[in-house]
Amino acid sequence: MTWNIDAEREQEYFEFVVREFLPAVQKMGFQLSDAWVTVYGEQPQILVGAILPSMRKVQAVLRTEAWLSLLNKLDDFVTDFQQKIVEYNGSFQF
Repeated sequence: MTWNIDAEREQEYFEFVVREFLPAVQKMGFQLSDAWVTVYGEQPQILVGAILPSMRKVQAVLRTEAWLSLLNKLDDFVTDFQQKIVEYNGSFQF
């Protein structure tokens, strides 16, 4: 997943991510694999990678009301959100 933080809501964003977003993602079964911040250049500001044990599980979780609600809340603090689903190959994937 990639996104840019809304500069006017940066403090609220960090509180949301630490208190709600990350715990909820982990509760859904995701294992966080990567978290990157772009400090220079024309790439998204934040990149987060997460792993589930199977593509079937990914598809099931992404259809839940809990996931959609979480993304809706994240949308209050970010712009340019994108998600990409790929088969995990054991290393960094962008």
